[in-house]
Amino acid sequence: MRQEQLDFLRVTGRWPARLTAEQAAVVLNCQPHDIPALMAAKLIKPLGNPPQNGIKYFATAELLEASQDRHWLGRMTATIYQHWHRKNTRQKAAATDGGGEGSEPTNSFSAAEKGA
Repeated sequence: MRQEQLDFLRVTGRWPARLTAEQAAVVLNCQPHDIPALMAAKLIKPLGNPPQNGIKYFATAELLEASQDRHWLGRMTATIYQHWHRKNTRQKAAATDGGGEGSEPTNSFSAAEKGA
């Protein structure tokens, strides 16, 4: 969060009515890059019908209410663990299968071979 947002929170003592993904991550005590995984699992829902590449806003009241539910917090935590486990497994599989960057064979000819 930016400093002026933190100052506003300190002065007013309350969150704004809608939050960006970064602010929602602060409320939920997770990282901003975890928010898309929580959206995909339908644990949080953005306000309105934002375009896929648009800024997503979330209702503060919904996030605060959900964050009080122990069962929901367990599902959120498990979703984040599963998301990163799958992502790391795919990345490791690509690296061991030679599917990563730079996996194309290179032709390394010496200067004498090139001239022949």
